[in-house]
Formats: sequence, C-alpha cells, structure tokens
Amino acid sequence: MVLPAGTTLPPLPYLLGVLGGGIAVAVALSQRDLALETRTVFALTPWMVAGSGLYVLYQIGVAPGPAKPLFSSPTVYATTAVLAGAAWVFASRFEATNWWLAGIGSLAAAVPILVAVARALEAGTFSPAWSLFGVLVALAITVGLWRVLARYQPVTVARLGDAGAIAVLAHVLDGVSTAIGVDVLQFGEQTPLSALLLDIGAALPTAPYLGSGWLFLVVKAMLALGLVWLIADTVHEDPRLGNGLLLLITAVGLGPATHNLILFAVAGPAGL
Repeated sequence: MVLPAGTTLPPLPYLLGVLGGGIAVAVALSQRDLALETRTVFALTPWMVAGSGLYVLYQIGVAPGPAKPLFSSPTVYATTAVLAGAAWVFASRFEATNWWLAGIGSLAAAVPILVAVARALEAGTFSPAWSLFGVLVALAITVGLWRVLARYQPVTVARLGDAGAIAVLAHVLDGVSTAIGVDVLQFGEQTPLSALLLDIGAALPTAPYLGSGWLFLVVKAMLALGLVWLIADTVHEDPRLGNGLLLLITAVGLGPATHNLILFAVAGPAGL
C-alpha cells in the first residue's frame, strides 16, 4: 500500500465537478498569463493552511453535509487548488494581486480553523499547547539551518530569499509535528513511507531516549535543504518553473504540517 490510510474518493459527480472547476480555473489563469513570483509563493501559503483546515473539519465530522465529499483526502487538495486558482483569477483584477490573493487565502484558512476550535471548545477537547510548542521548535531549527545554508551557500539563499526559508520551515514543521504526534501524543502515521522511517527510528538504540520521530525530522529537514538548493538556479533562470517547483515543495510540507497541528489542538489522539 502506497497511499495514506484514510484515502477515499468522492462520488463521480463530485470528481467531475472538481475536474471541471480545475480546467476552468487553469484556462482562466493561462489567458491572464500571470507571473509566478516568489511573492506569489508567499501569497499561496495561506491556501495550504486552508486545505488542512478543511480536511480537519472532515475528520472531526463537522464538514458541511453537501460539501463533505470535497473535503476528504485526497480530494481536499484538488478542491483547495481550485479555490486558490479562482481567487488568483479574481485577485488579478487588482494591482496588488499577491496581497489580495494572500488576504483571501487567510480568510479561507481562518474559517475552518475557527469552526474546528469552536467545536473543540464546546466538546472540551481544545488543547493547543503541543501545537504551539511544535511551531516554536520548528522555527528555531529552521533559523539555524537557514543561517548555516547562508554561510556556505550564500548565492542559493540570495536567489531563493525568504520563500526558500518558508519551504524549509514547512518540512521541518512537518517533521517536528509528526515526532510530537507519534512520540508524545501517541498518534498513528497514515503515510506508508513516513511510517517506515518512524519504524526505523523506533528500532534504533536511540529510541528510549529520543523516541522514533527524530529520524523522520532529520530526513525531512535535509531533504528540504537539498531540494531548495537544487532549484535555486532554476528560480533565478526560469522564475515560472523554479517558483512552481518551490510552491510544490512548500505545499507538500506545509499542508501535512498544519493539518497535524490543527488536529492536535482540537481533536486529541485520532491519527495523523
């Protein structure tokens, strides 16, 4: 099995709706020929959080009934991409496109998070301490790693800017949140490859002292650093392609990371 546990496909009409929406948004974006800049990567990060929040609503059973199939995994990622693309089309009407895109995305992220928090407060399960701790630890690790990279690869850091640091932070946050979930909160891991790394970590002599998640964190951090280093020249020479890759790298780290953190805060041990 290579797909994460909990992977489901919605009924065919929903799939066709998402596909049609995606095609329509893609056509609209191509007609406008919008620039994909590092600032656009920043502007789209709230949408990654929005997708995580929508999936959490699905998991805790408060997603709106008619739209519920759109929030399941992996459909929620396509749903969020269509919404983000539509927002990008709308934002392109204004001069400060990236600001509009980020602002709409922030609202889109805030709504499901606030709904999840409200439900957790009502149920008495709201407990954000470990999520906040994970964010602080991830920030500290990322700052250290980025400073090391800046010292030995200054050109890479200059070409990527803060967007590169955000990509690294996304994967470090995923690693930290997974380690907390597995070693502290006793969550399970849904993704087979991640579960394999955790099993390897659990089998090492360090497990009684460091737990099983540290290896996953190290692999994620080194992988993120390696990827941003590899695409730095592409970002400089072909911004559209390079920033597209940077956006993808950020999304596959930040999406799972923020999902973990929101779920920890509102649901208690229910599986990553």
